[in-house]
Parts: sequence; structure tokens; C-alpha cells
Amino acid sequence: MLPNALMRIFGLLSIVLITSCQHVSRKQDAVELGRYEFEQPQMGVPFRIVLYSADSASAESAAKAAFDRIKELNAIMSDYEHESELNQLSRTAGQGRALAVSGDLWRVLERSQSLAEQTDGAFDITVGPYVSLWRRARRVKELPDPQKLAEAGTAVGYRKVILNRRRQTVRLLAPGMKLDLGGIAKGYAVDEALKVLSAHGVERALVGGAGDIAVSEAPPGSRGWRIALAQFDATGAATNPHVRLRNAAISTSGDSAQRLEINGRRYSHIVDPRTGLGLTDHSLVTVIARDCFTSDAAATAVSVLGPHRGLRLIERIRGAEARIVRAPEQSVEVLDSPGFKRFWQLIPRRDRAVNP
Repeated sequence: MLPNALMRIFGLLSIVLITSCQHVSRKQDAVELGRYEFEQPQMGVPFRIVLYSADSASAESAAKAAFDRIKELNAIMSDYEHESELNQLSRTAGQGRALAVSGDLWRVLERSQSLAEQTDGAFDITVGPYVSLWRRARRVKELPDPQKLAEAGTAVGYRKVILNRRRQTVRLLAPGMKLDLGGIAKGYAVDEALKVLSAHGVERALVGGAGDIAVSEAPPGSRGWRIALAQFDATGAATNPHVRLRNAAISTSGDSAQRLEINGRRYSHIVDPRTGLGLTDHSLVTVIARDCFTSDAAATAVSVLGPHRGLRLIERIRGAEARIVRAPEQSVEVLDSPGFKRFWQLIPRRDRAVNP
């Protein structure tokens, strides 16, 4: 799901594991677990799985099943695969007919519409026509034509998506609509992969797709998975801390790599659905939540809403915390939700100094 799925660029979150490949907790009285790591390109980005298993055969079988599930979801939700279920739905736009969709697509669409309502359209999966223009803009290194942006805007707006829960159908009201799930589908896929690993008996695992990561139980002998937050690319930015997570997810959204710079002005690949313009507030948003489905979408929504409205949104999401780092007028500003620091204050100072 490229490159809109690359909203979270690869490398925004560095995974640093506390235990080494050979480390096994001395307190374990059950079967010894080994650490196994796998990587595959999925959804246009490298997906990484780290898990603890009794043997390599079991580990490989579980990882394969998890990657197969991610591939299955890409075939449903990609806006690049011509015959994806999402694109088939987009092609019905303006035809006046409702299309029945799969359970996976329904769950993502329903969650997306709910978040669109909560954010007054700051998160909006109908943003596709705008995104297409900005993708071209980054290729040719020039701003989108204002007239074309205005024309694209007639096909954008979450209220033009009609969901029928009883029949599980979707109707797109305006001609030319193009749904884009780049801000939420990868998080859903990460969660689903973690569920597959659990179904295969793997209870200590990490699944990461670029800037979206979900973890289950901690590695043997550890209090949690240690993850280094992304470094903000601005002069004077402090080194970000590590966080330690278990049964949680973390997502980061920012413009560190995918952006357009024209006459000294920086336009993010993240497009504000309400204006059709790439964001110009240079920022890095990290959201920790109970699942990646939530953290992925929330990181995008907070980026669009801005720091103050964004943090108010986080307060309404149960179990979610956020850190926003931005550079207004050449100065670096860090804003945390009230509970964010509890994830990193538990890490000993000597651990925090480790270079990932």
C-alpha cells in the first residue's frame, strides 16, 4: 500500500530489544524460548516480526501465517492494487448503488467514519483525490494546480460515504471519489498479524510495519519491549527517550522523509482533508494505544488537528497517550499528554543511554 501507507516512513521507530538472541530468563520453569526474527516487504514497506518460540519450525510456521494475513489484507485495502476490494468500491462512486463489503473492509470503514465524526473531518478516508495530486506534486516538485485541487474537493468529504450496518453495505455518493486507507489500514494489519501469532501459540511477539508497531507479552526476563522513539529532524531537538511496552501499540506520523519543499516552505505528504493542502506544520506525532488500529489512525488525526486539538482528541481515546514534537518559528516544542511519560520513566537511566 505505497506510498500512502508510507505515511509512517520506515525507520521512524527503532526497535531495540532488551534481551539478546541467546537470553532466556532463569526464572522460567517452562520450556525454553528462543528469539526469532523475520522480515518481508508487505503493503509497500518492510514488515518485521520478532517472536519467542520453543523451536524454529514453530516460529517459521507462525510468522508465515502472519505474513500471509498481511498480504490478504493488502489485497483488500490497497489503493494501488487495481483489483483490490477498496478500489472496486471506489469505482462505484456516484452510481447510486450500495456495495456489500468483506468483514475486514467493513471494520476499517466503520472505524474510519467514527473517527471522521469525532474530528470533524480532520481524519477522512475520502481524501484520495487530494492525495493523488500531492503524490504527483512530489514527483514533479511543484505545487498542485489550485483549479485541480478545487475539482478534487467535490469528491472529498466523509459525509459522502453511507454505511448500512445491517446489510454491511457501502454507498459512495459523489462521482470521482477515491478512498484511501493509508492512515489506518496498516495499523489494522499489524494487529491482525499479532492475532495470528497468538493463534499459533506465540504469546511474546512484536509486529512492526514502518512506523506502526504492536507487541504482546514481554520477552523472557524483561518488563517489556524497548522501543526508541523517532528523532525529530530539527536543530536543537533533544534525543527522544525509549519506551517500554507490553500488550500495546505505538505509531508515529511525520514528514521527515516524504515531503515537498517549495521556496523554503515544507509541505507534508499528510494532506488535510478539509483544505486539500499538505500540512506545513513541521511535526512528529507519536501515539501509544491499546492496539495499532487505534494508534495508527490517531497519529494521523493528531497531525492534522494540530497540537492542542490533537491532545484533546487523545484525552477522549481510552488508554491512549501522545507526544507531539514540532518546530514553530525555528524553536523546538514538545507537548505530552498527561500519562505519556509513564511509559519511559520506568527505564533505568543506563538503559536510556543505549544507542539503538
